This record gives sequence, C-alpha cells and structure tokens, in this order.
Amino acid sequence: MTYCVGLLLNAGMVLLSDTRTNGGLDNIATYRKMFTFEDPGERVVAIMTAGSLSVTQTTLARLREEIDSSDATGETSIMLAPTMLKVAEIIGNTMAGVRKDIVSRMEMERVSTSASMIVAGQRAGGEMRMFLIYPEGNFIEATEDTPFLQIGEHKYGKPILDRVVRSETTLEDAQKAVLLSMDSTLRSNLSVGMPLDLAVIANNDCKITMQRRLEAGDPEFARMSEAWSTALRDSFTQIQL
Repeated sequence: MTYCVGLLLNAGMVLLSDTRTNGGLDNIATYRKMFTFEDPGERVVAIMTAGSLSVTQTTLARLREEIDSSDATGETSIMLAPTMLKVAEIIGNTMAGVRKDIVSRMEMERVSTSASMIVAGQRAGGEMRMFLIYPEGNFIEATEDTPFLQIGEHKYGKPILDRVVRSETTLEDAQKAVLLSMDSTLRSNLSVGMPLDLAVIANNDCKITMQRRLEAGDPEFARMSEAWSTALRDSFTQIQL
C-alpha cells in the first residue's frame, strides 16, 4: 500500500508521497510514487500513484512514450495538451486502457489491478489544477471547499488536513500539514514507509519550485514528529471533562 497527498492552495501546490510497496509480510520494497514533468516557465505536471505497480508503471511508460513521440499532439501528450483538464483526460484514458489490457490477461488470476493517481500542475496562462483519477479513468477535482486530495492509505492522515488546511494556508504551513499527516499514517500503518518524496509548486512558477527526499531517520522530520506528539499529549491533559 502507499499514501500520497496533494494540497491545492492560493499560494501553490504541495505534494507528498511515501515509497513503500507491500506484496506481503516478506515482500516489502521501495518504489518511487511521485513523478514530475516540466518545461520550466511553460508547464509543470506532477503525478503521484497508488495501487497496482503493473498498472501505474505501464501507464507512466505509455505517457512518456507519447511525450517523446514525433507524432505527439495535444490529444496524446500531457506536455502538449491545451489545458490541465485535457492532461487529466489523457492520463485517465491511458490508465483505464492499461488496466483493461492487464485484466484481460489476468482474468483467471486473483490479482488486483486497482490503481489511482493524483495529477497536479499548471500551464503558462492557466490556473493551477489538481485531480484524483480513479481506476476506471474518471476523476474529480480539488476545489476551494476541498483543497486537498489523498490516495492510498489515507484515513489516518485525513483528520489533521480537515482541521488545518484552507485555501489561504501558506506553503510553509502546508508542508508541515502534509508531513504531520504522513507521520500519523506511518505510526498507524506498516504498509506505508520511508523514504518520502516532497514537492512544492508555487503559483505561476510553472516548474518544480522545491523537491526533496526525506530518508529514514531524517532529523528534521523526527524533530517535527516528536514536537507534534508532545503537543498532542500536552493538549490532551489540559482538556477538562
């Protein structure tokens, strides 16, 4: 399993994913779940994935093929599509097609082909947009009322986002929010694990503004986790029945 979260704010977008893939108690591996594509100043697209690796990896391979194709058009390439809505449609259709192919080949096997993606980005002259793409290829969009999207093992990290994230949240506070959301998930579910990939896209930058990987034992993340635990314990003891 995995956990990915994306925030769509007035100031920009903040994305965070883990890297754990769990195929059983004795089959745990690390795979990147965040992928970025950019033409700096013109277009940036970030994709986070959860679910079947065969579906998500094949989908990304086909998307890259279309980007590199000499016959690429705005109908086939996410780097030429005229809008972010079209980008989401291309990715959704590609994933649905991949999933259909794999299902037909694995019809007699009990293998899950469920997969989902968060797609976020902006093109020059357009607005920032963020979509959650379902296994069937359809999608929903983050809005001012619901400025965050999650995929994977999302239930443990949702309460803090519900309480603190608003469209006017700063990019600095947003990074704290997603990291603490991930910290809650790491503590409650062993199928989510380090390292973590964090990316920030400032509004109208049309490029990756900041990107980093947090390895296990990262001192800043450990300090934040301990401070959050202490704050929760202190607040708990102060609440009166």
